Amino acid sequence: MTAARHVWPPPSDEVATVLADLGRPPHRETALELRGPLDRARIEAALDHAAVHAPAAPGHRIEHHGPGHHTLCLTACDAYPVGLLADLLTRPAAASPGSPRVPPTPLQQELLAEADARPGLHVEQLTLSWHGPLDTARFRASWQSVTDRESVLRTAFDDGPEPLLTVHEHVTADVRFLPAASTAWADLVETDRRDGVDPRRPGAALRVTVMAPGLPHGAHPARVLLTYHHALLDGFGARLLLREFYRAYLAHGRLPGGERRPGLPDYTAWLGRHDTGPARDHWARVARTADASAHVPPLATGPAGPPHAAPEHVRLRLPADRAARLHAWATRWGGTESVALQAVWAVLLYRARGARGAAPVSFRIGADGRGVLLDGVENMPAPLRTTLPLCVDVDPFTTVATLLTEVRDRVLDMTAYAWASPGQVRAWARPEDVTDPADDGGLLVFASLPRHPDSVTEALAGEGVRVGPPDTLAALTTLPLTLAAHHEPDGSLVLTATYAPSRLPGVADLLAASALLLSELPYTEADTTTVADVLRLLSTAAATGATTTPPPTPRVRPSAPPAPPLEVLRTAGGPGTDTVCLVRGAGVPRSLYDRLAGAYRGPEAVLLLHPDAGDPHILRQAVRTLADDGRVVAVFGFSGSGATAYETARLVAAAGGRTPALVVSGTAAGAEELARTLETAAARTCARDGGSQR
Repeated sequence: MTAARHVWPPPSDEVATVLADLGRPPHRETALELRGPLDRARIEAALDHAAVHAPAAPGHRIEHHGPGHHTLCLTACDAYPVGLLADLLTRPAAASPGSPRVPPTPLQQELLAEADARPGLHVEQLTLSWHGPLDTARFRASWQSVTDRESVLRTAFDDGPEPLLTVHEHVTADVRFLPAASTAWADLVETDRRDGVDPRRPGAALRVTVMAPGLPHGAHPARVLLTYHHALLDGFGARLLLREFYRAYLAHGRLPGGERRPGLPDYTAWLGRHDTGPARDHWARVARTADASAHVPPLATGPAGPPHAAPEHVRLRLPADRAARLHAWATRWGGTESVALQAVWAVLLYRARGARGAAPVSFRIGADGRGVLLDGVENMPAPLRTTLPLCVDVDPFTTVATLLTEVRDRVLDMTAYAWASPGQVRAWARPEDVTDPADDGGLLVFASLPRHPDSVTEALAGEGVRVGPPDTLAALTTLPLTLAAHHEPDGSLVLTATYAPSRLPGVADLLAASALLLSELPYTEADTTTVADVLRLLSTAAATGATTTPPPTPRVRPSAPPAPPLEVLRTAGGPGTDTVCLVRGAGVPRSLYDRLAGAYRGPEAVLLLHPDAGDPHILRQAVRTLADDGRVVAVFGFSGSGATAYETARLVAAAGGRTPALVVSGTAAGAEELARTLETAAARTCARDGGSQR
């Protein structure tokens, strides 16, 4: 095999679109029409890279048709990976030679690996309402200014066996405006989550979607949705970025100051210099005292569910007066509200697992990772939030004050090691185990969230703008449940449970019991009330159905069932059954396909094929359906799904249909431009086969 002559990927602009004519004389020549900037070194490097997957390298020549328009002709290319070559030619441009490349943190590597294994994990969302006038150009410019200043928004994982992070010099902010009538808000939120986030695509670190009726005067409030992936950004960091956006908007779209320091590369360097010895010793000691908890039955009772299972969110609110009383009570006994919540959860796990006598329980707690000795890290947007195992001994005959003290002390002991990733903790504590028993007890997060200063609120109000407090829709993780608590501006305490319903039935009861204890414990004397008294309180409440809190209600309505493998985006515009097939790619927002279908003006119907939906048999049936009567005239995929699109076109032809054209494009191309290219490809296929119905 010939050694590659060029380094892949070379620094270059992306080739916007590749249109492949797969139907020239049998397997003799394949023509790839290139629309966009031409870089011969990039083409040679792509050919060398693709040749690794081919039995023999094809001959090739380039035909010049004009600026930004060329044809790459491949000869003798049987079994050549045309789709892979199209992906290589249309992928985003490589970072410039000066762009820093740094190793990801252990936490980032773990989150990326989990998301690769189960797509849909670790995608979190932030929602808020915008009341008053909204200048869309200023809004977009403000997010671009934040992107230019914050390196985390220009960071993406490189492809490769050993992932690296590249901080790109320039990335276009992903900001989208949708008309209010396009879809219901709950459907938009769920569709956006299902679209996912590809941490390997530059610019994917944060996606901003706005449903804005009544623009520009703001006759009705706009809804804003921020979507991000935990491998690139955590919830605290997303709120920091939102605060920076408000500053930029007030500065008419230009954020003052230079690039933020420290940034993620600084934090990575700090981790590399940090001595892990004390952390190893600490977690090993924790493991030695927590061995018995491994024998406690897990909280989750069901299977993990499908990889794209939608999370459900249930919320309860403690009024401000009860939250204030809880704060005063916890402080009196040397703790905090978070310690009180952790103690309550330990009691609930003890009760749910049917323990008798003293027994340890374990679960995970969230730590924002910003308590390290790195100047400025407390205001750094980055993926720093980690989860740490907390093991607590619950004895029915001890007092609540004793339990609170134990929880407080164990949390304080781990504070110095809150930078460690779950994988590191597991390896240091239990090197022989694949899993940690704490994973079965769920995750508790008591969020201390950044708020924009009153001066920002007043300045926005001076322009007639009022923004509601952002609300987090937590991501699904590998854990059965995430229970998050945060304070609202009115002083109330909100508890939100995020879970996969297939794994954890009865979560509403757990949440209601948590709220009951947080409401009732402040009326007790913790030094005389025992854990057994608390358990009796729960039993009495369960027997009578009495509760002092309103019942929890779903915050987001259940999502629709998964889309079928073949989905109609646009019906035929005229007689006939010709179709254009769009192939869904991982991490590409669904809205891009909808826009492309809406911009298409040809007579053909437009279908969307979901390669990850259903089992292989159903997908084979979908391809046979496409091949019926030879009606597929073009197959399209965004860069990254070109290989799948090519395989779809090949299977359609093998099933007896006509050989469709293949179109692959980078996501930066506009919908109108792509629609015109697809129309050209469809017309050529019809003309070539003499079956035009145009």
